[in-house]
Amino acid sequence: MTTDAIDHLRAALERGEAARPKAGGFPYLAESLRRAGVTHCRMAVPANAFLYLTEHGDVVVQGEPLATGFALAPRFDEAALIAALRSDQAGETTFPEFIRGCWDAGIVWYDVDTEARTCTYYGTGGDSYTEDYPPVTLP
Repeated sequence: MTTDAIDHLRAALERGEAARPKAGGFPYLAESLRRAGVTHCRMAVPANAFLYLTEHGDVVVQGEPLATGFALAPRFDEAALIAALRSDQAGETTFPEFIRGCWDAGIVWYDVDTEARTCTYYGTGGDSYTEDYPPVTLP
């Protein structure tokens, strides 16, 4: 992997953050990533680690883990996940609060497909929930 991949990803994240409105902002970030050559964004929720699959090289971004050592994974709770999603979409939560809401809803990973414009959330038992997000035009 070259630093070129990291530079492209950082620039795309910055552009997406600058363009996104407080409410309904995720599609703007995702579109910025797609334009920069990111095909998938995979989040390991308890580890708080992202894997960005890009045309420039794949990049890992490690955040502060939600769990360390041994921890029981919460059971998949679709209603709780949808509540966390709607709060985030309304601009009522920070990203760390959203990730905590995903974990509390039993989500252990999620995958954003920037070409299909979908985000699929997975629990430990094979449960999943998929949402489409709309195409947007970046300023």
